[in-house]
Amino acid sequence: MTLTAGAIAALVCFGVSLLVLLGVRGQVEDFEREKTISAALEVVHLIKRGRLPPVLPRDETAALQVLNAEDRVLSSSAEIRGRPPIASFKPTEQSVYAIRRLCPPTGLEGCMSVVAFRVYQMDGDWTVYAADDVIPWYVSSHLVIFLLCLSLLLVLITIVGCWRTVDQTLAPVEAIRAKLAEITATDSGRRVPVPPNRDELRALAEAANATLDRLDAALEQQRRFTSDASHDLRSPITAARAQVEDALLHPDDTDWREVGEAVLGSLDRLQDIVSDLLELARLDAGGAREGTDLVELADLVRAELARSPRTKTLDTDLAPGVTVRGDRLRLARLLTNLLDNAERHATSRIQIVVRAEGDSAVLEVIDDGAGIAPGEREIVFQRFTRLDAARNRDAGGTGLGLPIARQVARAHNGTLVIEDSASGARFVLRVPRAG
Repeated sequence: MTLTAGAIAALVCFGVSLLVLLGVRGQVEDFEREKTISAALEVVHLIKRGRLPPVLPRDETAALQVLNAEDRVLSSSAEIRGRPPIASFKPTEQSVYAIRRLCPPTGLEGCMSVVAFRVYQMDGDWTVYAADDVIPWYVSSHLVIFLLCLSLLLVLITIVGCWRTVDQTLAPVEAIRAKLAEITATDSGRRVPVPPNRDELRALAEAANATLDRLDAALEQQRRFTSDASHDLRSPITAARAQVEDALLHPDDTDWREVGEAVLGSLDRLQDIVSDLLELARLDAGGAREGTDLVELADLVRAELARSPRTKTLDTDLAPGVTVRGDRLRLARLLTNLLDNAERHATSRIQIVVRAEGDSAVLEVIDDGAGIAPGEREIVFQRFTRLDAARNRDAGGTGLGLPIARQVARAHNGTLVIEDSASGARFVLRVPRAG
């Protein structure tokens, strides 16, 4: 950025210097032309008064010369005395004077601007020549050096100013980068410094801190998930191992059929946990397919209840024609998880409601159990979370059914929440209706 600013400043200075040279050159040329014409008019004045000397005073003009009607040199400045006419052009009949650029005039060196004046005399028209040096394109070496030094100074000031400005502007960015590198090397509990000014850098720092907050939350959830998963996986394995070891210690007194059934129960629980973990992994990885099936929720509920009879009394209120577009298998999994959860916690009755609510299809599963306190309604959707009452009442749950149900709802652009109920827990699923 600094180099770019310096290059732009150099181009600007070059353009301005060129314009200055052109402007100054035009003014100097006009001045020199007026000076040469003035010197020639002084000689014309001397001729008219009859005071023409043989040697003309040159002043600042390079050369002066007077020719009579026969083009014979009558008078000239000292440096060209005795030399032939320096020019041969004459003003036209309609003009008093003419200006030509000669490279060089006769008897002189270099390109010069020559002015020729016509003087009317009794014996014919005389001609007065006045020659002066042509102004070079750069006007003056002193002017070029001055413009060059001024341009270099301006470019240097621009580079230094831009460098300091960029350095001060990027200092907070460097602080954020250094802190992020430190956090990467140590732990994620720290946060990047937030600049005091409310600008884009402050927004960047706040966004970085928000990202770190989410990272900490994800890491904490991962640690908790790993710990809970390890515990829940270890429990059936430990139970099966203890049963087998106890049977091996007393093989003759062991009912091996009973041991096998106990171990098979532990393996079933282990298989349920692993299946739920794989399902959650697929959902987290975006494995939920975009549903293209038209699913009528009332039919889905009837099919699920017919497939898996329940031990509690079921009350259904199923409105017909409430359809959604989605993955039928995963929606059935969601309903099964809600029914399993309700059956574990219901006292005697489960109510299932399907209805339309505007553009949403609503599925409610309500039990008549102890219910869930408002402060714990989001906790139950965390993985491997089982409230103390649930653990005491039924240790068969994996703690993954409700998280899977919510993930399936989100995959269908819907929501799954717990709402107020007169008794027990009321799970409400809302999914966009099919058009």
